[in-house]
Amino acid sequence: MSQQIIRFLQTGIAMIDAVNEWFGRCVSWLTLLMVLVTFSIVVLRYVFNIGWIAMQESVAYMHGLMFMLAAAYTLKHDAHVRVDIVYQKCTPRVRAWIDFFGALLLLLPVAGFILWSSWDYVLNSWSVSEASRSSGGLPGVYLLKAAIPAMAVLLILQGLAQAARSLLVVLAITEAV
Repeated sequence: MSQQIIRFLQTGIAMIDAVNEWFGRCVSWLTLLMVLVTFSIVVLRYVFNIGWIAMQESVAYMHGLMFMLAAAYTLKHDAHVRVDIVYQKCTPRVRAWIDFFGALLLLLPVAGFILWSSWDYVLNSWSVSEASRSSGGLPGVYLLKAAIPAMAVLLILQGLAQAARSLLVVLAITEAV
């Protein structure tokens, strides 16, 4: 493999990793915000007998955003739940093969299907500026739904980075991390 191709792959991997690292770190702050908003909901409800549907919905929105926009970050850090009866006993090169084929045969097709199947769903939501069905709910349901294809794109990018990284390990160009 030529040095230019290797540099191109390594640069692409680094750029994709940086994008997903940024998304993951930004979205992680939603966890703290969700705790604070949930605490506020409980205090307002049980101490002051006040409740806002929009405030309650905001917790669900934050949870959905956190899950969808941090999925690729979690993949980058190999932190997804994995049942690995065989994987952990394998050599780094065999693990790289498993990761390579897992990305190409499982991750990329599933993420591509999510992107394809969510497209009309999200476009329809945007076309009517979909809002909450609850009276007093949040108006931007269409914004939340836009996170579905964004998640798929981020997963596709991270899957490509994972496959490229694994390929470099398989070809003994870089060490397994």
